[in-house]
Amino acid sequence: MTSIHARFNHALRSLIAIALLCLAASGAWADIGRFVGHYTGSAEMIDMDGTTEPRDMSVTISQTRKGFSVEWTTTRYKSENRIKEATFMIDFLPTDRDGVFSAAMKRNVFGHQTQLDPMRGEPYVWARIEGDTLTVFSLFVNDSGGYEMQQFDRTLTQGGLDLKFTRTANGKETRTTDVFLKRN
Repeated sequence: MTSIHARFNHALRSLIAIALLCLAASGAWADIGRFVGHYTGSAEMIDMDGTTEPRDMSVTISQTRKGFSVEWTTTRYKSENRIKEATFMIDFLPTDRDGVFSAAMKRNVFGHQTQLDPMRGEPYVWARIEGDTLTVFSLFVNDSGGYEMQQFDRTLTQGGLDLKFTRTANGKETRTTDVFLKRN
């Protein structure tokens, strides 16, 4: 009887651990609901040499079946009335760390969504929710082994989001912007 009792206790502890992990993941996942929406705004991107460049920005944050997605567009206004637009979209999945999400940017041979490989020049991306701020981090490793880090802090405010963007290359801040994005 002792063996059956021990197996039962082990199975019960395992089920409790799984349930607690699911509750923690669902709590962090549910937290994204506060950020869901479409936001737009305009900003001056400031380079470290002091030059500025006007940009229109938008972001859409959506809840998905397993996590959430962030899609953002930046419209740059160049000389001679040229316009350059870039759009990015990344799905995020909960991890076993509360409030930390992994990017699901490609499918592996088993059909599971996985991270990209920074050693192949691809960005390594993850997100976190800390209080009223959703942060997306992107790490790039260049051909010479140096790095670039981009950080997008999107903080909930009355009527929208405050976006603070920072780009750092090899430890030096190279570009920043702060902008209010209005919830549409």
